[in-house]
Amino acid sequence: MQEQLSRVSNFQTVADIFKQLGDTTRIRIFWLLCHCEECVINISAMLEMSSPAVSHHLRPLKNSGLIVCRRDGREMYYRAANTPQSRLLHQMIEQVMQIACPEL
Repeated sequence: MQEQLSRVSNFQTVADIFKQLGDTTRIRIFWLLCHCEECVINISAMLEMSSPAVSHHLRPLKNSGLIVCRRDGREMYYRAANTPQSRLLHQMIEQVMQIACPEL
């Protein structure tokens, strides 16, 4: 236990990932991108937000490794990363929504 507790950087990594999902908009974007690949314009339309606002939220999600992107011509398409962290966070979001929002 003491050895694990002394690895502060590991706990910082976990905190950084959870920090990304401390924002409702980022959770909505991440959840959407777990289900499909979309460009900023489509995400903006679905969330009824401006493209710059969506881009502002995509940047930290991408930097944390939760989402990835690919270029197709002039458009960037985003989707959830195929990583254990992304899959686990997606499952957590889905399960918490089922518990906290049973009417869904």
